[in-house]
Amino acid sequence: MLPNPYAPGELPRVLAGREQQQDRIRGYLSRIGTYGEMGGPLLVFQGPRGVGKTSLLREAQRDAEEHGFITAWVACRRNAPFLPDLVSRVGKAIDTADILPRAEKSSWKLRLESIGLEFGLPSGVKLSATAAADHSGADAHPRGAQISAMEDLLHETSSQVRARGGAGLVVFVDEMHAAARDDLAVLLNAMQNLAGRREDNPLAIIGAGLPSTPGVLVNAATFGERSTFLTLPRLEPSAAAAAVAGPAGELGVTWTPAGLQAIAAEAQGFPYLLQVLAHATWEVAKPSGTGDLLDVGEVQAGLPLADDQLTSMYAARWAAATDLERQIMAVMAQVGTPTVTRAEIAEQLGRSTQALGVPRERLIDKGIIEPAGRGEVRFTMPGFDRYIRETLAGAPADPDQLTTGRRRRELPPASDPGRGTTRR
Repeated sequence: MLPNPYAPGELPRVLAGREQQQDRIRGYLSRIGTYGEMGGPLLVFQGPRGVGKTSLLREAQRDAEEHGFITAWVACRRNAPFLPDLVSRVGKAIDTADILPRAEKSSWKLRLESIGLEFGLPSGVKLSATAAADHSGADAHPRGAQISAMEDLLHETSSQVRARGGAGLVVFVDEMHAAARDDLAVLLNAMQNLAGRREDNPLAIIGAGLPSTPGVLVNAATFGERSTFLTLPRLEPSAAAAAVAGPAGELGVTWTPAGLQAIAAEAQGFPYLLQVLAHATWEVAKPSGTGDLLDVGEVQAGLPLADDQLTSMYAARWAAATDLERQIMAVMAQVGTPTVTRAEIAEQLGRSTQALGVPRERLIDKGIIEPAGRGEVRFTMPGFDRYIRETLAGAPADPDQLTTGRRRRELPPASDPGRGTTRR
């Protein structure tokens, strides 16, 4: 059997349908490359889990490096500071790029260590993610000192890169919704101050997070609202088909148009679901060489394997919810429509909409549901509503007793013009 080219939860081999967003990032960075000045306000891509935010940023990182930028990557975690890691990654990026003359390396290392002290990095140790993780999170230094230190780090690093013939510095910050508020405040204030002398700072910061990210940034600093927020949409059917067909084609295996239609419709535009379904189809079909075909039948055969993986994910989401959050999700699932109004949920639970505000926002923060228009919400991941309904049908009436359940599903027959449509 050929190796499986699909990897759920990892970077896809083919990033399809993101040309518009990639062009936006290139335009953002071209200002740095052309004028040697700051790219602009913080650029943030937002969307639910599974829509491909991290994949987009990783592709942008590779593209930026090919165009002469030095890049640093940091992923935020809840209840943990991210600035120590940012300092560490920027220092490592400069070291890896090896752009400093030998005579300047010692003084530059000392300068980075001095900056790192403001964020809890021990003096005299190598700047690394491990060292950054040792930071306790306590406010050992005034925030003003940290803002100044962050300004120095971004200014001096980007200036060094530019002076040595590079385009500039780009910092990628993933999972921004989970960022510590104080750390975000420091970063935003530093960017605000550096923007006052944009011609001296050839740098950009690009982030990604859940739909709650704008609120998180504004809570950290009111001028966080000046950031540029772009929503990452679901993939169009043609882009979904390209994302699935490309990796197989590299191995000489062909998806039929009907097979691509079925898998694209089942995934409903979510890149993560595309990878899960394509991976399962490949595992069951076991293509062995050039000329093998993957059709609707193979997609159908792979559904149970895909369902096993998705069921585990759905069960984990349910387990992470509180009792009231589960009640809200149960109502949303049982309504059976793509979106549900807040008033409808409140009526079903016999509560006021105000009383449900906090648990609803927590579900949004967890990436389980998302706003879908004025006064409406929906599940972020297709199939979760079906999972809840079908499991509740065989479980006690109390939604707190919801347990994992297997589901038997079938795609419509090949002769049916509506084949591939997800049954909800």
